[in-house]
Amino acid sequence: MNTPAHLIFGTAVFGKRTPRGAYWAALAGAFAPDFSLYAMVAVSIWVMGTPAQIVFDQYYYSDAWQAVFAVDNSFILWGAIFALAAWRKMPIIIAFSGAGLLHLALDFPLHTHDARMHFWPLTDWVFVSPFSYWDNSAHAGIIGPLALFGSALLAFVLWQRFDQLKIRLITLLLLMAELFSSGIWRFVF
Repeated sequence: MNTPAHLIFGTAVFGKRTPRGAYWAALAGAFAPDFSLYAMVAVSIWVMGTPAQIVFDQYYYSDAWQAVFAVDNSFILWGAIFALAAWRKMPIIIAFSGAGLLHLALDFPLHTHDARMHFWPLTDWVFVSPFSYWDNSAHAGIIGPLALFGSALLAFVLWQRFDQLKIRLITLLLLMAELFSSGIWRFVF
């Protein structure tokens, strides 16, 4: 799924009104599995001046980048953090790691050739799904609108749950970003 959808889903499921800070922890956790991608792409394109086509056609699939993605997209590591937080009754860390796990659970069935090593460090196996949220040759014409619909529904839930203007604006911006990014991928690919 697109990152804005992950943020909406993660905050809707794990961003509760209490304890204080759970929303922000869920927002951070939902973003964390994609953080390295954004950071490496930004440095490659804007600092190093590497053309985007090289970044996404070569760097993305390189062993070095995939090694980083293996760590921040590992069900094993995220699951361990979640289990420890649940055992120690740490609601903020539960919100953070739960949103991260949800991100992985939603990505796992929706990545084709761009899939990640979700079970690192136990294995470097990659599940190549027949479904994709962005690749039209892998049913993105169905998956993309479903993700957008789910995002809109959960944005409504968040709007009802929180009356703080800041959270409502963030939710609206995320929904607009999801609408924009969903449309962009369908035209690009």
